[in-house]
Amino acid sequence: MTDARGAVVALDGVGVAFRSREVLRDVTCRIGAGERILVIGPSGSGKSTLLHVVTGVVPHSVHATLTGSATVAGLVDAPVLDRVRHVGFVAQDPSAAVVLPTVEQDMALVLENHGVDPAEIDARIDEALEAVGAGHVRHRETDRLSGGEAQRVAIAAALAARPALLVLDEPTAMLDAAGVRAVRDAIARLPREVAVLMVEHRLDALGPEGLPGRTLALDPDGRLLADGPTDEVLREHAAALAESGCWLPGWTADAPAPVPRAVAAPAAEPVLRAVGLAVHPAAVRPRRVRRAPDPLPAVLARVDLELRPGELVALIGANGSGKSTLLRTLAGLVPPVAGSVSGARPGMVFQDPAHQFVAATVRDEVAVGLDADDPRVVHALRRHRLEHVRDASPHRLSGGEKRRLSLAAMLVHDRPVLLADEPTFGLDRRDAEAAMAALAEASRTRAVLFSSHDLALVARHATRAVVLGRGTVIHDGGVAELLASPALLVAGGIA
Repeated sequence: MTDARGAVVALDGVGVAFRSREVLRDVTCRIGAGERILVIGPSGSGKSTLLHVVTGVVPHSVHATLTGSATVAGLVDAPVLDRVRHVGFVAQDPSAAVVLPTVEQDMALVLENHGVDPAEIDARIDEALEAVGAGHVRHRETDRLSGGEAQRVAIAAALAARPALLVLDEPTAMLDAAGVRAVRDAIARLPREVAVLMVEHRLDALGPEGLPGRTLALDPDGRLLADGPTDEVLREHAAALAESGCWLPGWTADAPAPVPRAVAAPAAEPVLRAVGLAVHPAAVRPRRVRRAPDPLPAVLARVDLELRPGELVALIGANGSGKSTLLRTLAGLVPPVAGSVSGARPGMVFQDPAHQFVAATVRDEVAVGLDADDPRVVHALRRHRLEHVRDASPHRLSGGEKRRLSLAAMLVHDRPVLLADEPTFGLDRRDAEAAMAALAEASRTRAVLFSSHDLALVARHATRAVVLGRGTVIHDGGVAELLASPALLVAGGIA
């Protein structure tokens, strides 16, 4: 459905404030039927908030002050329930919306919730899956999907309801190279009449052919910096976008040099050691039962790993290779299926920052476990650009601010081992480089292991690379050696 002027979405002077903190300011734009639009801007500029205004989450589900007017599919300032019949939404993490055990069951639930005639549901599921090139996974269990497959299924589930607008919040942020290609192809195959509004940081990952034709660029204050053809916006506003911290296509020449750091001496004693480790994400500690539980099949097996002070080690692998499970097992959060982990108890930065938040304010989150007047708290807030939100709830921050807080809250402690799961996902260029610089500085005196799909960041900062593939470690050594091996890059999900 469109309004009288043919717009699926009409935003007029939209502003959003959370308490006294303004996030969006005076945004006006139109989205026509079938338009493909990219939203870019630095962390904290209001990109996700803009999407939430379009879906109705702001202000109807998330408390905020909305000024101006948002008209979607002809509905003026309507609640989420009214808009959901016209707007499909796909979040960064597709697993967040999974409810049922198989793909077809999960998609059928979406259609049932929309009141689709049961006689039409089978055909609608096939139609949506074929539209994104995922017809082969219809009968697959949802927890057996790769990252790219899961994201394509999430897009298909949103498409099955035949929305006028598909809203995508960083759909490639958590994907390996194959997953990015799959999602890029899925977006290209969408029905021409479906409008797309997409937030994305890593434009290089999409490639020139994957970039939408029109771009909305937000400045750091949440104002509309530019609205026009993508190549024109990126060319004419490149300086302002780069200065604010945005990733731009081909950004390599001005990449900052890695922070100088001490590299571990060969004789340094490991502070964490894994021997013959086998891991599974669903592993549980055995209970006292009459019959021993059936053994779990390992996601990773025969893993031997040592971490030493002075090392910044990159953990690389395709979606589903076991990176997060290995990190959680090393942290002591998931028991190993076999083998052992010994050494200091690590600090852990989670892939989803909200999973580690325990305090009511940003300042209190950083101060957990420290004295109230500890000077490290003030320094951490300043270092990670969080002073302006020190009294805000961690759950009310932007995606980039949440990530910076999760790093600050863990780096402020002096644990000898730090594990970080995708510490730069969802961050703009400035904050991604700042996060890696902070980890590099921490690695001067402790061991740091971080997972990443970003080979450029790995090449600039890591002292060592551990690559997962074929259910085990297939490379543990120099980053240069990894970069020189096409076979390893493919096996690690990088190429």
